[in-house]
Amino acid sequence: MSKKTTKEPITEPFKKYLAEFIGTFVLVLFACGTAAVVKCDTLPGYLLTALAFGLVIVAMAYSIGNISGCHINPAVSFAMLISGRMSGEDFLGYIIAQFAGATAGAAVLLALVGKESGLGTNALYKGDIWLSLLVEIILTFVFVLSIMGVTSKKEFGSVAGIVIGLSLTLVHILGIYFTGTSVNPARSFGPAVLAGGDAWSCIWVFLLAPMVGGALAAIVYNFLSNDK
Repeated sequence: MSKKTTKEPITEPFKKYLAEFIGTFVLVLFACGTAAVVKCDTLPGYLLTALAFGLVIVAMAYSIGNISGCHINPAVSFAMLISGRMSGEDFLGYIIAQFAGATAGAAVLLALVGKESGLGTNALYKGDIWLSLLVEIILTFVFVLSIMGVTSKKEFGSVAGIVIGLSLTLVHILGIYFTGTSVNPARSFGPAVLAGGDAWSCIWVFLLAPMVGGALAAIVYNFLSNDK
Protein backbone atom coordinates (compact mmCIF):
# COMPACT_ATOMS: atom_id res chain seq x y z
CA MET A 1 0.00 0.00 0.00
CA SER A 2 1.40 3.38 -0.99
CA LYS A 3 2.02 6.01 1.65
CA LYS A 4 -0.50 8.85 1.76
CA THR A 5 0.88 12.15 0.55
CA THR A 6 -2.04 14.37 1.52
CA LYS A 7 -3.06 15.44 4.99
CA GLU A 8 -6.31 14.22 6.45
CA PRO A 9 -8.83 17.04 6.99
CA ILE A 10 -9.03 18.44 10.51
CA THR A 11 -12.27 17.24 12.07
CA GLU A 12 -12.18 18.55 15.63
CA PRO A 13 -15.44 20.51 16.10
CA PHE A 14 -13.85 23.58 17.67
CA LYS A 15 -11.43 24.00 14.78
CA LYS A 16 -14.24 23.70 12.25
CA TYR A 17 -16.37 26.26 14.08
CA LEU A 18 -13.42 28.63 14.45
CA ALA A 19 -12.74 28.32 10.71
CA GLU A 20 -16.36 29.21 9.98
CA PHE A 21 -16.14 32.20 12.35
CA ILE A 22 -13.00 33.46 10.59
CA GLY A 23 -14.42 32.90 7.11
CA THR A 24 -17.65 34.76 7.82
CA PHE A 25 -15.74 37.54 9.58
CA VAL A 26 -13.60 38.03 6.49
CA LEU A 27 -16.63 37.89 4.19
CA VAL A 28 -18.42 40.70 6.00
CA LEU A 29 -15.36 42.86 6.62
CA PHE A 30 -13.97 42.69 3.10
CA ALA A 31 -17.03 42.17 0.89
CA CYS A 32 -19.61 44.22 2.80
CA GLY A 33 -16.77 46.65 3.47
CA THR A 34 -16.19 47.05 -0.25
CA ALA A 35 -19.90 47.73 -0.76
CA ALA A 36 -19.81 50.34 2.01
CA VAL A 37 -16.69 52.08 0.71
CA VAL A 38 -17.16 52.11 -3.08
CA LYS A 39 -20.98 52.19 -3.06
CA CYS A 40 -23.04 50.52 -5.76
CA ASP A 41 -24.50 53.57 -7.50
CA THR A 42 -21.81 53.53 -10.21
CA LEU A 43 -20.84 50.72 -12.57
CA PRO A 44 -17.30 50.36 -11.18
CA GLY A 45 -18.61 50.23 -7.60
CA TYR A 46 -21.31 47.75 -8.58
CA LEU A 47 -18.86 45.39 -10.27
CA LEU A 48 -16.20 45.77 -7.59
CA THR A 49 -18.72 44.79 -4.92
CA ALA A 50 -19.84 41.71 -6.85
CA LEU A 51 -16.21 40.76 -7.44
CA ALA A 52 -15.28 41.31 -3.79
CA PHE A 53 -17.85 38.76 -2.61
CA GLY A 54 -16.62 36.21 -5.12
CA LEU A 55 -12.94 36.77 -4.34
CA VAL A 56 -13.49 36.35 -0.60
CA ILE A 57 -15.08 32.97 -1.25
CA VAL A 58 -12.15 31.90 -3.42
CA ALA A 59 -9.63 33.02 -0.80
CA MET A 60 -11.46 31.34 2.06
CA ALA A 61 -12.21 28.15 0.12
CA TYR A 62 -8.51 27.51 -0.42
CA SER A 63 -7.53 28.47 3.13
CA ILE A 64 -10.21 27.00 5.41
CA GLY A 65 -11.99 24.69 2.96
CA ASN A 66 -9.99 21.66 4.11
CA ILE A 67 -10.92 22.39 7.71
CA SER A 68 -14.64 23.20 7.66
CA GLY A 69 -15.68 22.99 4.03
CA CYS A 70 -15.90 26.80 3.96
CA HIS A 71 -19.67 27.11 4.19
CA ILE A 72 -19.54 30.57 5.85
CA ASN A 73 -23.26 30.74 5.09
CA PRO A 74 -26.17 29.21 7.07
CA ALA A 75 -28.07 28.55 3.84
CA VAL A 76 -25.21 26.39 2.58
CA SER A 77 -24.98 24.56 5.90
CA PHE A 78 -28.74 23.96 5.83
CA ALA A 79 -28.49 22.48 2.34
CA MET A 80 -25.69 20.19 3.52
CA LEU A 81 -27.80 19.12 6.50
CA ILE A 82 -30.76 18.29 4.28
CA SER A 83 -28.47 16.32 1.96
CA GLY A 84 -27.06 14.31 4.84
CA ARG A 85 -23.57 15.74 4.39
CA MET A 86 -23.36 17.10 7.94
CA SER A 87 -24.81 16.30 11.35
CA GLY A 88 -27.35 18.32 13.28
CA GLU A 89 -24.75 19.05 15.96
CA ASP A 90 -22.32 20.44 13.42
CA PHE A 91 -25.10 22.44 11.77
CA LEU A 92 -25.87 24.18 15.04
CA GLY A 93 -22.18 24.84 15.70
CA TYR A 94 -21.68 26.19 12.20
CA ILE A 95 -24.55 28.67 12.22
CA ILE A 96 -23.59 30.00 15.67
CA ALA A 97 -20.03 30.52 14.45
CA GLN A 98 -21.23 32.11 11.20
CA PHE A 99 -23.54 34.62 12.89
CA ALA A 100 -20.87 35.45 15.46
CA GLY A 101 -18.22 35.93 12.76
CA ALA A 102 -20.51 38.13 10.68
CA THR A 103 -21.35 40.31 13.67
CA ALA A 104 -17.67 40.65 14.60
CA GLY A 105 -16.81 41.58 11.03
CA ALA A 106 -19.57 44.19 10.99
CA ALA A 107 -18.33 45.61 14.31
CA VAL A 108 -14.84 46.15 12.88
CA LEU A 109 -16.37 47.66 9.74
CA LEU A 110 -18.47 50.00 11.88
CA ALA A 111 -15.35 51.19 13.67
CA LEU A 112 -13.61 51.83 10.34
CA VAL A 113 -16.29 53.53 8.22
CA GLY A 114 -19.14 54.42 10.58
CA LYS A 115 -22.84 53.63 10.51
CA GLU A 116 -23.56 56.28 7.86
CA SER A 117 -21.73 54.09 5.29
CA GLY A 118 -24.60 51.61 5.45
CA LEU A 119 -22.22 48.74 6.32
CA GLY A 120 -23.25 46.91 3.17
CA THR A 121 -26.73 46.14 4.47
CA ASN A 122 -29.56 44.75 2.34
CA ALA A 123 -32.84 46.47 1.49
CA LEU A 124 -36.24 45.51 0.13
CA TYR A 125 -36.68 45.90 -3.62
CA LYS A 126 -39.03 48.87 -4.11
CA GLY A 127 -40.21 48.27 -0.54
CA ASP A 128 -41.93 45.07 -1.69
CA ILE A 129 -41.56 42.12 0.69
CA TRP A 130 -42.83 39.49 -1.73
CA LEU A 131 -40.63 40.55 -4.65
CA SER A 132 -37.64 40.68 -2.33
CA LEU A 133 -38.38 37.19 -1.00
CA LEU A 134 -38.71 35.88 -4.56
CA VAL A 135 -35.46 37.47 -5.70
CA GLU A 136 -33.49 36.15 -2.72
CA ILE A 137 -34.94 32.64 -3.00
CA ILE A 138 -34.00 32.45 -6.69
CA LEU A 139 -30.52 33.88 -6.18
CA THR A 140 -29.79 31.54 -3.29
CA PHE A 141 -31.20 28.55 -5.17
CA VAL A 142 -28.81 29.13 -8.08
CA PHE A 143 -25.83 29.76 -5.80
CA VAL A 144 -26.38 26.74 -3.54
CA LEU A 145 -27.22 24.47 -6.49
CA SER A 146 -23.79 25.23 -7.94
CA ILE A 147 -22.21 24.38 -4.58
CA MET A 148 -24.09 21.10 -4.34
CA GLY A 149 -22.88 20.10 -7.76
CA VAL A 150 -19.23 21.11 -7.56
CA THR A 151 -18.75 19.56 -4.11
CA SER A 152 -20.43 16.29 -5.03
CA LYS A 153 -17.29 14.68 -6.50
CA LYS A 154 -13.73 14.67 -5.19
CA GLU A 155 -12.30 15.25 -8.66
CA PHE A 156 -13.90 18.71 -8.67
CA GLY A 157 -12.06 19.65 -5.48
CA SER A 158 -9.25 21.56 -7.18
CA VAL A 159 -11.64 23.95 -8.91
CA ALA A 160 -14.48 24.05 -6.39
CA GLY A 161 -13.37 27.30 -4.77
CA ILE A 162 -13.15 29.10 -8.10
CA VAL A 163 -16.52 27.81 -9.29
CA ILE A 164 -18.25 28.78 -6.05
CA GLY A 165 -16.59 32.19 -6.01
CA LEU A 166 -17.62 32.90 -9.60
CA SER A 167 -21.15 31.70 -8.84
CA LEU A 168 -21.41 34.15 -5.96
CA THR A 169 -20.08 36.92 -8.21
CA LEU A 170 -22.72 36.00 -10.79
CA VAL A 171 -25.67 36.21 -8.42
CA HIS A 172 -24.37 39.52 -7.08
CA ILE A 173 -24.12 41.00 -10.58
CA LEU A 174 -27.87 40.52 -10.93
CA GLY A 175 -28.96 40.74 -7.31
CA ILE A 176 -27.27 43.94 -6.16
CA TYR A 177 -29.75 45.97 -8.20
CA PHE A 178 -32.73 44.40 -6.43
CA THR A 179 -31.85 43.77 -2.78
CA GLY A 180 -28.11 44.30 -2.49
CA THR A 181 -27.88 40.48 -2.62
CA SER A 182 -27.94 38.53 0.60
CA VAL A 183 -28.08 34.79 -0.21
CA ASN A 184 -26.56 34.48 3.26
CA PRO A 185 -28.48 35.12 6.51
CA ALA A 186 -25.31 35.69 8.55
CA ARG A 187 -23.92 38.19 6.05
CA SER A 188 -27.18 40.17 6.31
CA PHE A 189 -27.58 39.86 10.08
CA GLY A 190 -24.15 41.20 11.11
CA PRO A 191 -24.37 44.58 9.35
CA ALA A 192 -28.12 44.98 10.01
CA VAL A 193 -27.92 44.43 13.76
CA LEU A 194 -25.36 47.23 14.04
CA ALA A 195 -26.80 49.56 11.39
CA GLY A 196 -30.36 49.30 12.72
CA GLY A 197 -33.15 51.29 11.08
CA ASP A 198 -34.70 49.99 7.86
CA ALA A 199 -32.04 47.31 7.49
CA TRP A 200 -33.05 45.75 10.80
CA SER A 201 -36.79 46.14 10.30
CA CYS A 202 -36.73 43.88 7.23
CA ILE A 203 -33.96 41.53 8.37
CA TRP A 204 -36.38 38.60 8.61
CA VAL A 205 -36.68 38.59 4.80
CA PHE A 206 -32.93 38.08 4.45
CA LEU A 207 -32.91 35.42 7.14
CA LEU A 208 -35.82 33.43 5.73
CA ALA A 209 -35.42 33.65 1.95
CA PRO A 210 -31.85 32.30 1.72
CA MET A 211 -32.75 29.35 3.94
CA VAL A 212 -35.71 28.53 1.70
CA GLY A 213 -33.58 28.89 -1.43
CA GLY A 214 -30.84 26.71 0.04
CA ALA A 215 -33.33 24.02 1.06
CA LEU A 216 -34.91 24.00 -2.40
CA ALA A 217 -31.49 23.70 -4.02
CA ALA A 218 -30.62 20.70 -1.84
CA ILE A 219 -33.93 18.97 -2.56
CA VAL A 220 -33.74 19.58 -6.32
CA TYR A 221 -30.09 18.51 -6.56
CA ASN A 222 -30.75 15.35 -4.56
CA PHE A 223 -33.63 14.50 -6.88
CA LEU A 224 -31.66 15.17 -10.06
CA SER A 225 -28.58 13.25 -8.92
CA ASN A 226 -30.42 10.24 -7.53
CA ASP A 227 -30.22 7.29 -9.90
CA LYS A 228 -33.10 5.46 -8.24
